Amino acid sequence: MIRVGIVGVGKIARDQHIPAIAADPGLELVAVASRSHADVGVPAFGSLEEMLDQGPELDAIALCTPPQVRWQTAVTALRASKHVFLEKPPGATVGEVRDLSALAAEQDVTLFASWHSRFAAGVPAAKAWLAANTIRTVDIQWREDVRRWHPGQTWIWEAGGLGVFDPGINALSILTEIMPREVFVTDARLQVPENVQSPVAAHLAMTDIDGTAITADFDFLQTGPQTWDITVTADEGMLRLSSGGAIIEIDGKPVVQAADAEYPGLYKRFGQLIGAGKSEADVRPLALVADAFLVGTRELVKAFIE
Repeated sequence: MIRVGIVGVGKIARDQHIPAIAADPGLELVAVASRSHADVGVPAFGSLEEMLDQGPELDAIALCTPPQVRWQTAVTALRASKHVFLEKPPGATVGEVRDLSALAAEQDVTLFASWHSRFAAGVPAAKAWLAANTIRTVDIQWREDVRRWHPGQTWIWEAGGLGVFDPGINALSILTEIMPREVFVTDARLQVPENVQSPVAAHLAMTDIDGTAITADFDFLQTGPQTWDITVTADEGMLRLSSGGAIIEIDGKPVVQAADAEYPGLYKRFGQLIGAGKSEADVRPLALVADAFLVGTRELVKAFIE
Protein backbone atom coordinates (compact mmCIF):
# COMPACT_ATOMS: atom_id res chain seq x y z
CA MET A 1 0.00 0.00 0.00
CA ILE A 2 1.41 3.37 -1.06
CA ARG A 3 0.54 6.07 1.48
CA VAL A 4 -0.16 9.37 -0.29
CA GLY A 5 -0.37 12.95 0.90
CA ILE A 6 -1.85 15.74 -1.25
CA VAL A 7 -0.56 19.31 -1.22
CA GLY A 8 -3.11 21.84 -2.47
CA VAL A 9 -6.74 20.88 -1.93
CA GLY A 10 -8.52 22.86 -4.61
CA LYS A 11 -10.98 21.96 -7.33
CA ILE A 12 -8.73 19.52 -9.21
CA ALA A 13 -7.77 17.67 -6.02
CA ARG A 14 -11.37 17.31 -4.88
CA ASP A 15 -12.80 16.47 -8.30
CA GLN A 16 -10.10 14.10 -9.54
CA HIS A 17 -7.20 13.21 -7.24
CA ILE A 18 -9.08 12.22 -4.09
CA PRO A 19 -11.62 9.99 -5.90
CA ALA A 20 -8.87 8.38 -8.03
CA ILE A 21 -6.76 7.55 -4.98
CA ALA A 22 -9.80 6.16 -3.15
CA ALA A 23 -10.59 3.90 -6.12
CA ASP A 24 -7.07 2.43 -6.35
CA PRO A 25 -6.53 -0.61 -4.08
CA GLY A 26 -2.80 0.03 -4.03
CA LEU A 27 -3.07 3.59 -2.72
CA GLU A 28 -4.26 5.23 0.47
CA LEU A 29 -4.77 8.94 1.10
CA VAL A 30 -3.46 9.54 4.63
CA ALA A 31 -3.02 13.34 4.87
CA VAL A 32 -3.42 16.66 3.05
CA ALA A 33 -1.79 20.07 3.26
CA SER A 34 -3.58 23.22 2.16
CA ARG A 35 -3.65 26.93 2.96
CA SER A 36 -7.46 26.78 2.92
CA HIS A 37 -9.72 24.61 5.06
CA ALA A 38 -9.56 21.03 3.82
CA ASP A 39 -12.08 18.67 5.43
CA VAL A 40 -11.63 15.52 3.36
CA GLY A 41 -11.65 12.86 6.08
CA VAL A 42 -7.89 12.67 6.75
CA PRO A 43 -5.53 14.81 8.89
CA ALA A 44 -5.03 18.27 7.39
CA PHE A 45 -2.04 20.56 7.78
CA GLY A 46 -1.18 24.11 6.78
CA SER A 47 1.91 23.22 4.76
CA LEU A 48 3.92 20.33 3.39
CA GLU A 49 6.57 20.91 6.06
CA GLU A 50 3.94 20.54 8.81
CA MET A 51 2.57 17.40 7.16
CA LEU A 52 6.03 15.85 6.98
CA ASP A 53 6.93 16.81 10.56
CA GLN A 54 3.66 16.17 12.36
CA GLY A 55 1.60 13.92 10.11
CA PRO A 56 1.41 10.18 9.52
CA GLU A 57 4.04 8.24 7.60
CA LEU A 58 3.99 9.01 3.88
CA ASP A 59 5.46 7.29 0.84
CA ALA A 60 4.36 9.76 -1.85
CA ILE A 61 3.24 13.34 -2.34
CA ALA A 62 0.81 14.57 -5.01
CA LEU A 63 1.30 18.27 -5.76
CA CYS A 64 -1.83 20.12 -6.86
CA THR A 65 -0.56 23.63 -6.19
CA PRO A 66 -0.31 26.36 -8.84
CA PRO A 67 2.76 25.77 -11.05
CA GLN A 68 4.52 28.94 -9.89
CA VAL A 69 5.20 27.43 -6.44
CA ARG A 70 5.49 23.79 -7.37
CA TRP A 71 9.28 23.58 -7.78
CA GLN A 72 10.13 24.50 -4.19
CA THR A 73 7.42 22.22 -2.81
CA ALA A 74 8.63 19.35 -4.97
CA VAL A 75 12.22 19.92 -3.83
CA THR A 76 11.10 19.66 -0.20
CA ALA A 77 9.23 16.42 -0.89
CA LEU A 78 12.06 14.85 -2.89
CA ARG A 79 14.66 15.77 -0.26
CA ALA A 80 12.44 14.02 2.26
CA SER A 81 12.78 10.91 0.03
CA LYS A 82 9.13 10.92 -1.02
CA HIS A 83 7.89 9.91 -4.45
CA VAL A 84 6.33 12.92 -6.18
CA PHE A 85 3.31 13.21 -8.49
CA LEU A 86 3.20 16.56 -10.33
CA GLU A 87 -0.17 17.83 -11.55
CA LYS A 88 0.09 19.40 -15.00
CA PRO A 89 1.79 21.59 -15.98
CA PRO A 90 4.70 20.06 -14.06
CA GLY A 91 6.32 23.43 -13.40
CA ALA A 92 6.50 27.07 -14.38
CA THR A 93 9.58 26.43 -16.56
CA VAL A 94 11.22 23.56 -18.42
CA GLY A 95 14.38 24.05 -16.38
CA GLU A 96 12.53 23.48 -13.12
CA VAL A 97 11.25 20.10 -14.22
CA ARG A 98 14.67 18.99 -15.45
CA ASP A 99 16.14 20.02 -12.11
CA LEU A 100 13.51 17.96 -10.27
CA SER A 101 14.26 14.96 -12.48
CA ALA A 102 17.92 15.14 -11.52
CA LEU A 103 17.06 15.46 -7.83
CA ALA A 104 14.66 12.49 -7.97
CA ALA A 105 17.41 10.34 -9.51
CA GLU A 106 19.85 11.50 -6.83
CA GLN A 107 17.35 10.64 -4.07
CA ASP A 108 16.40 7.33 -5.75
CA VAL A 109 12.68 8.14 -5.75
CA THR A 110 10.03 8.42 -8.46
CA LEU A 111 9.10 11.70 -10.13
CA PHE A 112 5.95 11.55 -12.27
CA ALA A 113 5.03 14.55 -14.42
CA SER A 114 1.42 13.70 -15.14
CA TRP A 115 -0.34 14.51 -18.41
CA HIS A 116 -3.90 13.37 -17.79
CA SER A 117 -5.15 13.84 -21.36
CA ARG A 118 -2.72 11.16 -22.57
CA PHE A 119 -4.79 8.69 -20.56
CA ALA A 120 -8.01 9.49 -22.46
CA ALA A 121 -9.55 6.39 -24.01
CA GLY A 122 -8.95 7.28 -27.66
CA VAL A 123 -5.29 8.26 -27.44
CA PRO A 124 -3.66 4.80 -27.84
CA ALA A 125 -5.76 4.02 -30.92
CA ALA A 126 -4.98 7.42 -32.42
CA LYS A 127 -1.25 6.89 -31.86
CA ALA A 128 -1.37 3.51 -33.62
CA TRP A 129 -3.35 4.95 -36.57
CA LEU A 130 -0.95 7.85 -37.07
CA ALA A 131 2.04 5.50 -36.98
CA ALA A 132 0.55 3.45 -39.83
CA ASN A 133 -0.53 6.33 -42.11
CA THR A 134 0.94 9.26 -44.04
CA ILE A 135 -0.04 12.38 -42.11
CA ARG A 136 -0.72 15.61 -44.01
CA THR A 137 -2.40 17.99 -41.55
CA VAL A 138 -3.29 18.20 -37.87
CA ASP A 139 -5.83 20.73 -36.62
CA ILE A 140 -6.42 21.32 -32.90
CA GLN A 141 -9.47 23.21 -31.62
CA TRP A 142 -9.35 23.54 -27.83
CA ARG A 143 -11.90 26.06 -26.58
CA GLU A 144 -13.41 26.29 -23.12
CA ASP A 145 -14.90 28.69 -20.58
CA VAL A 146 -12.34 29.84 -17.99
CA ARG A 147 -15.11 31.10 -15.71
CA ARG A 148 -16.57 27.60 -15.56
CA TRP A 149 -13.36 25.62 -15.09
CA HIS A 150 -11.16 28.05 -13.14
CA PRO A 151 -13.45 30.26 -11.06
CA GLY A 152 -11.54 32.65 -8.84
CA GLN A 153 -8.15 31.17 -9.78
CA THR A 154 -6.21 34.39 -10.32
CA TRP A 155 -2.88 32.54 -10.43
CA ILE A 156 -3.71 31.31 -13.92
CA TRP A 157 -3.43 34.89 -15.23
CA GLU A 158 -0.10 35.63 -13.56
CA ALA A 159 3.33 35.07 -15.12
CA GLY A 160 3.94 31.32 -15.10
CA GLY A 161 0.22 30.56 -14.83
CA LEU A 162 -0.02 29.87 -18.60
CA GLY A 163 -3.48 31.41 -19.15
CA VAL A 164 -5.20 29.63 -22.05
CA PHE A 165 -2.24 27.25 -22.27
CA ASP A 166 -3.36 25.66 -19.01
CA PRO A 167 -6.03 23.73 -20.95
CA GLY A 168 -4.16 24.06 -24.25
CA ILE A 169 -1.22 22.10 -22.89
CA ASN A 170 -3.57 19.12 -22.58
CA ALA A 171 -3.94 19.14 -26.36
CA LEU A 172 -0.18 19.51 -26.76
CA SER A 173 0.35 16.55 -24.44
CA ILE A 174 -1.83 14.43 -26.73
CA LEU A 175 -0.10 15.79 -29.82
CA THR A 176 3.39 14.91 -28.56
CA GLU A 177 2.15 11.46 -27.59
CA ILE A 178 0.47 10.48 -30.86
CA MET A 179 2.75 12.06 -33.47
CA PRO A 180 5.34 9.64 -34.89
CA ARG A 181 7.96 12.41 -35.06
CA GLU A 182 8.85 15.34 -32.82
CA VAL A 183 7.00 18.59 -33.49
CA PHE A 184 8.12 22.18 -33.03
CA VAL A 185 6.56 25.64 -33.10
CA THR A 186 7.12 27.84 -36.14
CA ASP A 187 4.80 30.74 -35.30
CA ALA A 188 2.37 31.86 -32.62
CA ARG A 189 -0.10 34.67 -32.02
CA LEU A 190 -0.99 35.35 -28.40
CA GLN A 191 -3.91 37.52 -27.28
CA VAL A 192 -3.18 38.94 -23.82
CA PRO A 193 -5.79 40.94 -21.86
CA GLU A 194 -4.45 44.36 -20.90
CA ASN A 195 -4.84 43.71 -17.15
CA VAL A 196 -3.09 40.29 -16.87
CA GLN A 197 0.16 38.57 -17.85
CA SER A 198 -1.03 35.43 -19.64
CA PRO A 199 -2.95 34.93 -22.90
CA VAL A 200 -6.68 34.41 -23.12
CA ALA A 201 -6.39 33.00 -26.67
CA ALA A 202 -3.60 31.67 -28.87
CA HIS A 203 -3.01 30.39 -32.39
CA LEU A 204 0.00 28.14 -33.00
CA ALA A 205 1.60 26.93 -36.22
CA MET A 206 3.78 23.83 -35.86
CA THR A 207 5.44 21.23 -38.00
CA ASP A 208 7.76 18.22 -37.92
CA ILE A 209 10.74 17.08 -39.96
CA ASP A 210 8.38 15.90 -42.72
CA GLY A 211 6.76 19.34 -43.02
CA THR A 212 3.38 18.28 -41.63
CA ALA A 213 1.07 21.30 -41.27
CA ILE A 214 -0.05 21.46 -37.64
CA THR A 215 -2.26 24.24 -36.28
CA ALA A 216 -3.78 24.82 -32.86
CA ASP A 217 -6.42 27.32 -31.78
CA PHE A 218 -6.90 27.85 -28.05
CA ASP A 219 -9.65 30.04 -26.59
CA PHE A 220 -10.55 30.61 -22.93
CA LEU A 221 -13.82 32.49 -23.53
CA GLN A 222 -16.03 29.89 -25.20
CA THR A 223 -19.44 29.61 -23.59
CA GLY A 224 -22.02 26.88 -24.14
CA PRO A 225 -20.72 23.54 -25.43
CA GLN A 226 -16.98 23.13 -24.90
CA THR A 227 -14.61 22.06 -27.69
CA TRP A 228 -11.64 19.73 -27.24
CA ASP A 229 -11.00 18.28 -30.72
CA ILE A 230 -8.01 17.12 -32.76
CA THR A 231 -8.53 16.33 -36.46
CA VAL A 232 -5.86 14.54 -38.51
CA THR A 233 -5.96 14.16 -42.30
CA ALA A 234 -3.80 11.52 -43.94
CA ASP A 235 -3.50 10.01 -47.40
CA GLU A 236 -5.43 7.03 -46.10
CA GLY A 237 -8.31 8.88 -44.42
CA MET A 238 -9.31 11.18 -41.58
CA LEU A 239 -9.14 10.71 -37.81
CA ARG A 240 -10.88 12.82 -35.21
CA LEU A 241 -10.33 12.82 -31.47
CA SER A 242 -13.06 14.66 -29.59
CA SER A 243 -14.15 15.26 -25.99
CA GLY A 244 -10.51 15.67 -25.02
CA GLY A 245 -9.54 12.32 -26.49
CA ALA A 246 -12.33 10.20 -25.02
CA ILE A 247 -13.94 9.66 -28.44
CA ILE A 248 -12.17 8.67 -31.65
CA GLU A 249 -13.69 8.47 -35.13
CA ILE A 250 -11.97 7.30 -38.31
CA ASP A 251 -13.60 8.39 -41.55
CA GLY A 252 -16.68 9.35 -39.55
CA LYS A 253 -17.10 5.97 -37.88
CA PRO A 254 -16.78 5.66 -34.07
CA VAL A 255 -13.87 3.49 -32.97
CA VAL A 256 -13.54 4.23 -29.25
CA GLN A 257 -15.91 5.97 -26.89
CA ALA A 258 -15.39 5.62 -23.17
CA ALA A 259 -16.15 7.36 -19.91
CA ASP A 260 -13.54 9.53 -18.24
CA ALA A 261 -10.84 7.37 -16.65
CA GLU A 262 -7.87 9.70 -16.96
CA TYR A 263 -6.95 10.19 -13.31
CA PRO A 264 -7.40 6.53 -12.32
CA GLY A 265 -5.03 5.79 -15.21
CA LEU A 266 -2.56 8.38 -13.94
CA TYR A 267 -2.48 6.92 -10.45
CA LYS A 268 -2.17 3.40 -11.77
CA ARG A 269 0.86 4.57 -13.76
CA PHE A 270 2.29 6.33 -10.71
CA GLY A 271 2.08 3.10 -8.72
CA GLN A 272 3.72 1.15 -11.55
CA LEU A 273 6.61 3.62 -11.72
CA ILE A 274 7.14 3.45 -7.97
CA GLY A 275 7.11 -0.34 -8.11
CA ALA A 276 9.65 -0.35 -10.94
CA GLY A 277 11.87 2.29 -9.33
CA LYS A 278 11.54 4.60 -12.35
CA SER A 279 10.59 8.19 -13.11
CA GLU A 280 8.64 9.75 -15.99
CA ALA A 281 8.91 13.49 -16.56
CA ASP A 282 8.29 14.39 -20.20
CA VAL A 283 8.72 18.15 -20.71
CA ARG A 284 7.82 18.26 -24.42
CA PRO A 285 4.31 19.75 -23.99
CA LEU A 286 5.69 22.45 -21.68
CA ALA A 287 8.56 23.11 -24.11
CA LEU A 288 6.05 23.77 -26.91
CA VAL A 289 4.33 26.35 -24.72
CA ALA A 290 7.67 27.94 -23.87
CA ASP A 291 8.56 28.09 -27.57
CA ALA A 292 5.20 29.71 -28.37
CA PHE A 293 6.05 32.47 -25.90
CA LEU A 294 9.53 32.79 -27.43
CA VAL A 295 8.46 33.19 -31.07
CA GLY A 296 4.93 34.47 -30.60
CA THR A 297 3.66 37.94 -31.33
CA ARG A 298 1.49 39.50 -28.63
CA GLU A 299 -1.73 41.42 -29.16
CA LEU A 300 -3.25 43.35 -26.26
CA VAL A 301 -7.00 42.77 -25.98
CA LYS A 302 -9.64 44.09 -23.60
CA ALA A 303 -9.27 43.41 -19.91
CA PHE A 304 -10.46 40.10 -18.47
CA ILE A 305 -13.07 40.60 -15.76
CA GLU A 306 -14.43 37.51 -14.07
